[in-house]
Amino acid sequence: MTPGATPTTAHPWHLGAWMGVGLCLAAQALAQSGPTPSDATAGAANPGAGWQACTALAADAARLACFDRWARSPGRLPMTPPDPRPTPMPSSAFASPAVAHTAPERSVSGPPATPSANLPPHRSVQLTTEDGCKDRRQSDLSRFWELDNGSNCGTFGIRGYRPLSLSLIASDSVNQRPTSPGPNNTVAMPSNFSRRETRVQLSVRTKIAQGLLTGGHPTHNDSLWFGYTQQSYWQLFNKALSRPFRSTDHEPELVYVYPTETTLPGGWRLRYGGLGVSHQSNGQSEPLSRSWNRAYLMAGLEKDQRFRIQARAWRRIPENRATDDNPDISDFIGRAEVTGWWNVNADNLLGVTVRHALRGTDRGSARLEWYKTLGQGGHHQDPGGLRLHTQLFTGYGDSLVDYNRKRTVLSVGLSLVDW
Repeated sequence: MTPGATPTTAHPWHLGAWMGVGLCLAAQALAQSGPTPSDATAGAANPGAGWQACTALAADAARLACFDRWARSPGRLPMTPPDPRPTPMPSSAFASPAVAHTAPERSVSGPPATPSANLPPHRSVQLTTEDGCKDRRQSDLSRFWELDNGSNCGTFGIRGYRPLSLSLIASDSVNQRPTSPGPNNTVAMPSNFSRRETRVQLSVRTKIAQGLLTGGHPTHNDSLWFGYTQQSYWQLFNKALSRPFRSTDHEPELVYVYPTETTLPGGWRLRYGGLGVSHQSNGQSEPLSRSWNRAYLMAGLEKDQRFRIQARAWRRIPENRATDDNPDISDFIGRAEVTGWWNVNADNLLGVTVRHALRGTDRGSARLEWYKTLGQGGHHQDPGGLRLHTQLFTGYGDSLVDYNRKRTVLSVGLSLVDW
């Protein structure tokens, strides 16, 4: 007989061995204690049921007697010895931890599916919602505004907008007596503010809707966002004034972004267009109150993974002249801005922003920025969100209370971006 094969008929030596063992043990057990009535009758009703019925008996004597009856009964079922061959391990046990973790469960019934000859030999990676806006394989603009289905992270998640930053400030001047053409917006007495201070910026956003106009598009995904930015100047080193916050600006926004894939000369691509509405206010009462509302159009271009340009042009929403805190704010802060970014390498990012009034004056501002990566992230070769941030600003509108005062500011601090 082939080793491991299951016999279909009982051999004489099997029967003899079982009968001898059964008779000896049964006689010995009966001589010692004798069978109980219940044990004696157990299994007698159906002796042909097989040796498996005997294993259910609790008493040793009754169980051995049952085996003895089974050995003498005609038409008995053969006892199948265990298969000596080892049980094969499932193929999934040898899969790598990453593959075993991500492989979907399959039914064990039926033959395994045969891979199609058209599939690539390597394992395909499909982007998920968790990957999308954090996947460094997507372009910067695509990840930032979630322009494509592959860079989508869903709605109502909290993301960074402008950098979250804490900076030390040194400036050539400080506005100790803010003024404005508004009838009740000029401070009477100056405050002894210091030119050294700190700046704190908080900025978050969430996508509140998507697929409004691109629903069903195979690749593109439009979106509607709500954002909020708060910037504060804190006189941390001014002990004489009990370290007050000199200015705090609040800016909620509603932004709609529409993705495009328009090829431009020089290897550039127009990646999105959009529009938004913004309210900016310092939350102060007169004479320090400053606020305005504006609607804007915007667009973004990129070239490879190294260069991108973002532009905005806005128009102030008119207010009642009698209650306008700052009627000439557009002539100072400007009516349009252009920002350019250069990814020098994985650890260094340079940026420049220029604002201009566009009408009759050359007022506006310029801002130079350098971000230096600190540490490494852990997701798709992410360089990490914490950066050393150095900024040089000159012009009007560094804060709302300074909208009509020109000054130059150097700041160095830490910023959290791309989180």
